[in-house]
Amino acid sequence: MGLRSASRGKNFFVALTPSIVATMVLGPGRIFLVRPMSPASAFTRTAAPAFRRAVGLRSASGATGDAAAAMKETHPEYANINNRDDVAFSAISSCGGIKVTAATARNLLNEMMSTHSLTEAAAQALGRTAVCALLMSNGMEDEQTVQITVNGGGLLGGAVAICNGAGEIRGFVGNPNVVAPSLRDAVGIKGTVQVVRNHPEWPRPYNGITAVISGEIDRDVGVYLAESEQRSCALAAAASIGGVLCRAAGGYLVEQLPGCDEKSAAKVQENLQALVGAGNDDVPANLLLTGMEPADIADAILEGMGPRPLGQVRPANVCICSEERLLRSIRLIPREEIEGLLMEHEIFEAKCEFCGKSYRMGPKEVREKLAKATGDPSRQVDI
Repeated sequence: MGLRSASRGKNFFVALTPSIVATMVLGPGRIFLVRPMSPASAFTRTAAPAFRRAVGLRSASGATGDAAAAMKETHPEYANINNRDDVAFSAISSCGGIKVTAATARNLLNEMMSTHSLTEAAAQALGRTAVCALLMSNGMEDEQTVQITVNGGGLLGGAVAICNGAGEIRGFVGNPNVVAPSLRDAVGIKGTVQVVRNHPEWPRPYNGITAVISGEIDRDVGVYLAESEQRSCALAAAASIGGVLCRAAGGYLVEQLPGCDEKSAAKVQENLQALVGAGNDDVPANLLLTGMEPADIADAILEGMGPRPLGQVRPANVCICSEERLLRSIRLIPREEIEGLLMEHEIFEAKCEFCGKSYRMGPKEVREKLAKATGDPSRQVDI
């Protein structure tokens, strides 16, 4: 048994493989769930259960968050009053069948908005992409990276986010000045979601690609996880933007691990339905605005399942651009073309798309550095 969808809107099912089906949620609810299903049940359409409770600081069972408070009292390092700091918190059910990662990233997105001068639509797109990358990186080795590239063919021109296991993240969009009536219009729905996972010790990176079908980014990344990585999970990411500031940004990833029993799957479904609430949009950004912390969100999803904290990461906007990396990129260009560029331009200038930093080198400096460079630049891979 897998995770079932919960929404006020209609559901439809998109066959991904003979054994995998993605349940997409249509409507204002910001929850998106994917689960493996048998082909026989793939096209059984039913109205989604009505949401039962309004979002607040109450847990899924209607309690007042006593379990979350107790956990934070026992582990004060997980307390994050008013979501002052950016954190990614993870916990697992006592049965070991359900893992939840929840994150808040308001400061991170505000920094990206300032660096790239993002419009509201661009900030929403980059925020969701970055949060998805942060959630997917949880549990990886510090050196391992996950890169998400969403390009739906819209005016946004694509969104890219890269995050490593230590929570160091960076990202950019193709058109930071995009203005669109909705995120779907900005992102587009005629393109792809591409994910690249890499590690310095791997002989080659792992690549996966799926189609953009909603333009909502988190839903499209959720489809990717179901189709390409065969993972049964629930994924949601959103941001609340007010003018030039991000008021809240974050998300959660609920993963059904191997060996999860039907009772646990049914319980987490019930908890998710209660968490999303009645008539609330932009989950989980609205949860964060009410004062819920990532630990509270994880506890509500794992209510009645004996949640056990796994750890917490403090994400940071970190760019790894450098003059050495620029020189490595130059060395990949045929020498004749380099000479042509040096003859045509007095200054060789490049700008990092992630942090906006500019690098300038004159023809003499470029030639001297190329003459001293050793090794094969194509084998010096770091994302």
